[in-house]
Amino acid sequence: MTATTVAGTTADVTADTLYVYGITPTGVRTPRAAGVDGAPVRVLTESGLAATVSAAPARLRPRRRDLTAHQAVLDELAAQGPLLPMRFGVLSPEPEALLAQLRTDAAHLAGQLDGVRGCVELNVKGSVVPGCFAQLVQQDEKLRDLARRTRLRPDYEANVRLGEALARAVRREARRAAREVLTDLAPLAVRTVLGTTDDEQVLSASFLLRSADEEPFRRAVAARARDRGDRLALSVTGPLPCYSFVEPRPAPAGR
Repeated sequence: MTATTVAGTTADVTADTLYVYGITPTGVRTPRAAGVDGAPVRVLTESGLAATVSAAPARLRPRRRDLTAHQAVLDELAAQGPLLPMRFGVLSPEPEALLAQLRTDAAHLAGQLDGVRGCVELNVKGSVVPGCFAQLVQQDEKLRDLARRTRLRPDYEANVRLGEALARAVRREARRAAREVLTDLAPLAVRTVLGTTDDEQVLSASFLLRSADEEPFRRAVAARARDRGDRLALSVTGPLPCYSFVEPRPAPAGR
């Protein structure tokens, strides 16, 4: 909310500093799971909103046990209704500062909660599968010519050039398959946010789905995985708290 620590650093932590897990409507039950660094979790309420918090540790690092504790608290909150989840490491300097922020941003936060009510997030990733080289060569005139010249005059450099050209063609086909998958899946979701890709992971997208649409969406992904499995390996992660579809603070004017 007001500050985010970085691995291996210490923030200006005092006895009043709070670690913030997420924002929900009021009425949420206090999670039973222990918080980060084993601290008890509690709920602060203001303006129809509830912030789930615990005492901030003096030194915050992304240790496995603390990442697991953070997620466990979010899982309990998400099971009760709409949630604006904070990523690991979000702090507020004191309770009053957090309550003041809830008052100031109440309308924005309530709108964000309405936007994810009854929804889950699923993340779909697609990575390159080494394709059928013979098929690629048949389809691409330049590859056919390069392969023919390499057969006629084989040497190390010719083999390297052919290998690089085939690798580029494989990635090109995987990226084309990724675009097709995204085009097919996006209409099934309320919203879609694209993530970072590279030469190997050519698809990364988060989908906001109504809970009732989760299973049909998974079936759709499985169908696309079968159809394009020669070019693209698909995986689904979730359901997740709706990290990709919330903005805890209003966007600055003119954004």
